[in-house]
This record gives sequence, C-alpha cells and structure tokens, in this order.
Amino acid sequence: MRIVQEEVFGPVVTVEGFETEQEAIQLANDSIYGLAGAVFSKDIGKAQRVANKLKLGTVWINDFHPYFAQAPWGGYKQSGIGRELGKEGLEEYLVSKHILTNTNPQLVNWFSK
Repeated sequence: MRIVQEEVFGPVVTVEGFETEQEAIQLANDSIYGLAGAVFSKDIGKAQRVANKLKLGTVWINDFHPYFAQAPWGGYKQSGIGRELGKEGLEEYLVSKHILTNTNPQLVNWFSK
C-alpha cells in the first residue's frame, strides 16, 4: 500500500497483517521516513522489544501522540535532521567551542632548541 510508504500528517491509521514479530518490525521499518509510530500490545516487554528495533525518532507504547517539552522530538531517515524540544533540541541552536588555556607555558620538544 502506498499510504504506508508516505509520511502522512493527518488522522490516518492503517492495518496490516503479519505472521511474526520480525515481519512486523520489517514492515514498520520499510519506509524512507522515520518520524514516529506506535506499538499496541498487552505484553509490555514485547512492545518495548519491538519499539527498540523500530527506526523511528519517537515510539509510543499503547498510546499515540502525547509529547513532552522535556523529550527530544525528531525523526530518522528522511523525516528530518536534528531534534526539537528537550535538552537535545536546545543544543541544536548552540555552537560549542573548546578553549584550552595553558597557565604554565614552557618551551618543549623542538621549540626549546
């Protein structure tokens, strides 16, 4: 289905059948996009195992689309570069610099000759 290959920003749900957990993971990861998705299961351990294998920036378990200002938001693959929100989002707007100050300079190695 084309719709499962697209990045749809709207109230859309698709349902696909699968035989194994591995097949479900492959189906979910078979996209050039990777912003977010959800796993629904009564078995939380299985849901967490699947969530860890999904190539998505955010995975909700037994829920869909809550977000928190403290949590980074962004996707994998062609779903965006970088992060918004959270510490990681703030760091996207910063440029780091390393400055080293030698408070006891001495001539060493070939400089001393």
